[in-house]
Amino acid sequence: MRCKAEPEPRGTMLCESDARSTLAEPVPVAYLNVDAQGSSEVSLDDITIDSSAGAVEVRNMEPAEGPKTGRSQVNKTGLTSSSVWTTQRDGEVKLRMDEEGMGSKAPKTVHELFQEAVSKYGDYYALASKKSGQWVKLTYKMYYDKCWKAAKSFLKLGLERFHGVCILGFNSPEWFIADIGAIFAGGLAVGIYTTNSPEACRYVAENCSANILVVENHTQLQKILQVEQKLPHLKAVIQYGEELKEKRPNLYSWKEFLDLGEDVPDSQLREIIESQKPNQCCTLIYTSGTTGQPKGVMLSHDNLTWTPLAAGRSLMLTEASERQELVVSYLPLSHVAAQIVDIWLPITFGAQVFFAQPDALKGTLVDTLRDVRPTAFLGVPRVWEKIEEKMKSVGAKSSTLRRKVASWAKEVGLQTNLKWMNGYSDVPMNFRLARHLVYKKVRKAIGLDRCTKCFTGAAPISRETLEFFLSLNIPVYELYGMSESSGPHTVSIPQAFRLTSCGKEMAGCQTLIDKPDADGIGEICFAGRHIFMGYLNMEEKTKEAIDEDGWLHSGDLGKRDKDGFIYITGRIKELIITAGGENVPPVPIEDAVKEACPIISNAMLVGDRAKFLAILLTLKCTVNTESGEPEDDLTPEAIEYCQKLGSMATAVSEIISSKDKAIYAAIQGAVSEVNKRAVSNAQKIQKWVILEKDFSVGGGELGPTMKLKRPAVAQKYKALIDEFYADANTPTTTENALRQ
Repeated sequence: MRCKAEPEPRGTMLCESDARSTLAEPVPVAYLNVDAQGSSEVSLDDITIDSSAGAVEVRNMEPAEGPKTGRSQVNKTGLTSSSVWTTQRDGEVKLRMDEEGMGSKAPKTVHELFQEAVSKYGDYYALASKKSGQWVKLTYKMYYDKCWKAAKSFLKLGLERFHGVCILGFNSPEWFIADIGAIFAGGLAVGIYTTNSPEACRYVAENCSANILVVENHTQLQKILQVEQKLPHLKAVIQYGEELKEKRPNLYSWKEFLDLGEDVPDSQLREIIESQKPNQCCTLIYTSGTTGQPKGVMLSHDNLTWTPLAAGRSLMLTEASERQELVVSYLPLSHVAAQIVDIWLPITFGAQVFFAQPDALKGTLVDTLRDVRPTAFLGVPRVWEKIEEKMKSVGAKSSTLRRKVASWAKEVGLQTNLKWMNGYSDVPMNFRLARHLVYKKVRKAIGLDRCTKCFTGAAPISRETLEFFLSLNIPVYELYGMSESSGPHTVSIPQAFRLTSCGKEMAGCQTLIDKPDADGIGEICFAGRHIFMGYLNMEEKTKEAIDEDGWLHSGDLGKRDKDGFIYITGRIKELIITAGGENVPPVPIEDAVKEACPIISNAMLVGDRAKFLAILLTLKCTVNTESGEPEDDLTPEAIEYCQKLGSMATAVSEIISSKDKAIYAAIQGAVSEVNKRAVSNAQKIQKWVILEKDFSVGGGELGPTMKLKRPAVAQKYKALIDEFYADANTPTTTENALRQ
């Protein structure tokens, strides 16, 4: 199909993927102009809508001029709304329907999606959680029934339409049931990060006018009790993970909660469900707030029902009736990635979800992976890096012969996979041998022996880590998106991926490279039915995010290659602009330093409006399994690296206090090596310092998905950064770059 494209303002580049994940001619978003009166069928010259079937037929229709020029969007009930965005909790938006293909699928509500799942997968297992060493499972029918019961109990507790139900706890069946039950009952499902302080919890709960808070345990309950007097809309608190340690008015155990709604008639809940529309808000995702207060990202029913369908089709997930997908839930459910992968994709395709233990990210995740053997797995970059570090540590202790075999197999694996990536299909004999001797054993050891879809997303991942897993025949496919795009926008698949690329647009989505420079790099903008409704009660912020032509501005810089693959090169707000006016993207330089010196854990480049660049470095150290906080001791891998250099250091403090000559020389050597490849003198690192502690979530330097919070780091280490530039008039070279 070839249609007239959307306007391409300001010298932009635009493309959309079709259902086969190949580049297609730009297809416009179709905005249907309808003046509906709520009848079951509305007929106009160019459009026929049968509301009962949820179908929209478009005939002989010219594409409209732009999302903000008086276009209205029809939803399946025949009602209209006048804008692609809103900031009101009870607002309605135009759905960005396409004329054909994935973007033309009939809109549906969350309840309709779940009803379809029950009809297709009712007797398949949906959720599995471990109790006393045994997996306890719920079928899709049981899962739905519990969500229905929870919804009635929420109504009994006085949940008001479009008011929040906040959920504060680790992943569990109760988390899912509370989330979906809240949506059934007409509320807004809202996740809160378990690492949030009491004040941060209060902000979210107050911002969404929460009527009910659902907490995992006594520890999380205490946070709420500290701030409950500041929550005027709060009516009840429910605790699900352990027995109550105290009795309080309006505090309920999970069992008490589920029994509350027994006398609420089904008809009362059914009436609320029938009033829901696909273009209304049902979920809020609060951004982790790397700058300023978190923003409430409003996601509609259509966002949550269309996006997983588009993503699943693009990723070639299989429905349970063909082969049930198995996934492990462990990433924070307050983050959009976990919600899509753990809740909405499984309901759409009938997957089975296994819940990891609460200490998954402190070391038990691999145990769960070995137990479950998932068919699909999403790891944020730090998870893949931790697995990589552990595997390298184990490998270092192997015999000389084993290390030689592993090294040979990794070289074969990397070269073969790179050839496949570029279109070759041959399977060489040495690869077959390496697969038998090494790859199968490695996959089994980490529980990924039947995982055909290994993904990474939510933060940048280094080429080094991608190549490490590729060398072991474990291709890790990058996904890219944001909360404001209901999670994914681009996906990578075995038939279409490139190292360091985040892939191509999902079917039904469009990408625009705004104001590209001479190298084709510009701001990445999105369009499609996955675009959010707006930020709750933040009109100016919403206008900044969605422009007059309806494009969502990601704030990310990137480019598209000749084959249509998208590459992220940095963030606009992360760009360092030196005193000389040169724009420096920090991530490539930081990654290069980490790759050149394996003892470095985290790196953050500084130098905005300064005369030269400097870098903060942390070393790889052990992590306290209870608190998740970094300790002083170096990791076994780091100690081995030190010994190779002739250093006997075993702790970060030893290296810093003695200014360990071997380690300092190695770091300086790495910095000098990176500087040799710098595109200009302005992009060379002139000074560096080793910090006493590695970055962490608890320390405030990392967000919940391990994304670097640059403003927080800059503030925390302001004194050190200021020292870099205290004598900025003195010429500085890499020879005197060490901070003495």
